[in-house]
Amino acid sequence: MAFFQVPPELGNQFTQDRVLRSYLARAFGPDARRVAEPELESMGELAGGELYRLQLADRLNEPRLTSWDPWGNRVDTIELTPLWQRCAVIAAEQGLVATGYERKLGPQSRAHQFMLVYLFDASSDVYTCPLAMTDGAAATLTAHGGPSAERALPRLTSRDPNTAWTSGQWMTERAGGSDVGLSETVAKPNGDGTYRLHGTKWFTSATTSQMALTLGRPEGNPAGGKGLALFYVEVRDAAGRMNGISINRLKDKLGTRKVPTAELTLEGALAVPVAGLSDGVRNITPMLNVTRTWNAIGALAAMRRGIALARDYAKKRVQFGASLADKPLHTDTLAGMQAELEGAFHLTFRTIELLGKLEDKTASARELHALRLYTPLMKLTTGKQAVAVVSEALECFGGAGYVEDTGLPRLLRDAQVLSIWEGTTNVLSLDALRAIAKEGALAPFLEDLREAASACSTELAAEAKAAVAAAEHAAHWLETTMAKEPQRVEQGARRFALTLGRAAELAHLARHASWSAEQEGDRRSVLAAKRLLKNGVDLIQEDMPESRALAMDEG
Repeated sequence: MAFFQVPPELGNQFTQDRVLRSYLARAFGPDARRVAEPELESMGELAGGELYRLQLADRLNEPRLTSWDPWGNRVDTIELTPLWQRCAVIAAEQGLVATGYERKLGPQSRAHQFMLVYLFDASSDVYTCPLAMTDGAAATLTAHGGPSAERALPRLTSRDPNTAWTSGQWMTERAGGSDVGLSETVAKPNGDGTYRLHGTKWFTSATTSQMALTLGRPEGNPAGGKGLALFYVEVRDAAGRMNGISINRLKDKLGTRKVPTAELTLEGALAVPVAGLSDGVRNITPMLNVTRTWNAIGALAAMRRGIALARDYAKKRVQFGASLADKPLHTDTLAGMQAELEGAFHLTFRTIELLGKLEDKTASARELHALRLYTPLMKLTTGKQAVAVVSEALECFGGAGYVEDTGLPRLLRDAQVLSIWEGTTNVLSLDALRAIAKEGALAPFLEDLREAASACSTELAAEAKAAVAAAEHAAHWLETTMAKEPQRVEQGARRFALTLGRAAELAHLARHASWSAEQEGDRRSVLAAKRLLKNGVDLIQEDMPESRALAMDEG
């Protein structure tokens, strides 16, 4: 008899997600659960059903740019794929941005929102990219107010697909990526409070959005980040013509290929200042808490999807007389992946809890300072985990994981961007150091971590102690290195930041696992916490040799 492999399948991604359901049971009271659960179950069904089927059918489609119409007119229209068109409707109707601003659940509204996003993301081929920037723009305009906010906010947070807007975030130019102070875009005044922007934006994601927030340098302003201003731009005018904007090309990328990432030329684009005519980088800060959180949710969703598919496949794939699910080596691999996901989940949702309190104005001073450090640590830690876990997931399928028409390689290509978007690992490691040096964020962060560890059961006392010890070791390394060899701090910044991130993952996972074992009678998160510690938490290296000579060795 011929043998054919059976493909993996997905069911309702909410009802099949023990980690998410357990967190919901602990973090939300009965009234909040009655609001959230039906929405999560509906999204879980869409993610594992209609959207997943459409995603597989849409695999070969990509956005298409038409620069000119048949009569020689410049039109610069981008046609989105069927999956993305459907995702736009679902995202609006299900309130994937709106939920965070309606605040039906007070400070828990952000957790409610991001649980929905977590379920949606992996079946959307990164439609969460424009949603993240939309949410970031809404947060920024909410913080600054003004006429642009009055016009845009009702559209950015709408549940009506016919009126809902998405937003772009146009920061990257040819002169630099993370160093936005090198921006060359010039803003020329019109004399009526509006400006015309001239320059090139080298990398703009989701260029089909109706508006964007971007940086430009008003004429006469000094060089550097302080001389930049934050501007609001609508992409097309009332007649549907491009607003002094030309799309040069769509970028040919490794992954996120459904995202219409474009290179733009601004040729007098009409723009309105959002918050004065300087300090644009500082004024866009409200966006970073939000977009970095979306990035972390994308990392969780990628890990969860890879594990869900690999787990289903393990039950079906028979090798050497037994299913992969009965092979100790294979299940050990899956267990290690699951531990990484659970740690990442609880770090991310602790950060989201603090973000919710910030926006609800119920956060303590300690929580506000801790959030400043949690945010970059969450993003950089989960971004690295996603690439590693999804890579392992593909390996779980053997050769099938390397074959495009299974849909599996896309998972890894899309995951790779998660350590790059919103700041690379190294950039965010340096941002963590700034949060500590300039804002005193380390002590409040450590206090929050210790509090989580103190809530752990006796069974997880060793894990709680190890989490605190790793974080304190990192803090000690920073203090002593700053005192003795400050030039070495940057060299070790990545290991320092990842140690803090993984220590926080372990502490918050162990706290939740203690609750789950006692209240739900479920010890699987206990096993995850123990395994996460075995996977490695403390990455500090006291005596690393100087690295430049080795790194730049050209033979």
